[in-house]
Amino acid sequence: MDIATFRDSVRRWLDANDLTPGHDRSLDAEVRQLARVRRALYDADWMRYGWPEAVGGLGGPAALRAVLGEEVATRGLAEPGIYSMVEVLAPTMISYARPQLAAEMVPALLSGREQWCQGFSEPGSGSDLASLSTKAVADGDNWVISGQKVWTSLAQYSARCVLLTRTGPGHHGITAFFVDMDSPGITVRPLRTMHGVDEFAEVYFDDVVVAGERMLGQPGDGWRVAMDLLPHERSTCFWHRIAYLFTRFDALVASTEVPDDAALGAAYLALHTVRCRSHRTQQRLADGQRLGPETSIDKVLLATAEQRLFDTARDLLPGTMEFDDPEWRTEFLYSRAATIYGGTAEIQRNIIARRLLDLGKE
Repeated sequence: MDIATFRDSVRRWLDANDLTPGHDRSLDAEVRQLARVRRALYDADWMRYGWPEAVGGLGGPAALRAVLGEEVATRGLAEPGIYSMVEVLAPTMISYARPQLAAEMVPALLSGREQWCQGFSEPGSGSDLASLSTKAVADGDNWVISGQKVWTSLAQYSARCVLLTRTGPGHHGITAFFVDMDSPGITVRPLRTMHGVDEFAEVYFDDVVVAGERMLGQPGDGWRVAMDLLPHERSTCFWHRIAYLFTRFDALVASTEVPDDAALGAAYLALHTVRCRSHRTQQRLADGQRLGPETSIDKVLLATAEQRLFDTARDLLPGTMEFDDPEWRTEFLYSRAATIYGGTAEIQRNIIARRLLDLGKE
């Protein structure tokens, strides 16, 4: 199915099938709504397009997934950040898990039967991923994992976790596992952030036993898993986020009684720039190219555009964020983290300077 036909068909189906969320905007409600949307889209086969047949997909280009997520985001059917997590975790499973495990597990994620999380960051080891210390020790055919992760999105709702561990020194001593979150020895503690949502959690692993067949790739492949996963986080996920931010820009224009054309123009230009960049990334995916450090450019542009948009909203809607509108306030506060989560802006600029521009370490 070509992209134009797919988009038209999805729109007609969504027009005929009401998936509008209720008025409850709590995180619990958002997670329930996410499962509802995924389940409906999977049962109608839309969620299966763009994924390999080996994991229950219907084939076709990955761009079909981008189109579907764009329609979900622009209609406000699911929070785009948590909807897009499938674009990070499913490709990792397809690339690194044993084929039988991927075939069993990926449909559970696509269909909304399960939520998964990503156990990467640790206290003192956020953007410096290579310094992680959660350790995994071989014990016969199993591995025993001990340590702590933090800023783990939706861990309290998740059935599985793609987890990075330390099995030896250096970059080649990092190994990834696919861990059941109900395993004995796992403790999850949600974290309250300044925007008032317990989206993140800290997760403790106390001698958690994981079968060797749950390893993703081979011992020492964890760094490669992470380097493949992070560019996916900055490709189709960003396309969904950008689509949603354009809806917020439209809402800002509609709400502004005295428009400031220069400020609105600068916000629009920032969004348009990152959309053009993200479109190029989508084209590279469609051509079968491997994504790499160049997606750090996408990350910097998105963070810049998101903060400019909500800064503009704060300036043009005086008092709204502070007193009147909890939705604008929550989003403004969340946008402060745009230059931190997924790798800080400083780290991204270092990657661009060293790995793309070859400017060296100084």
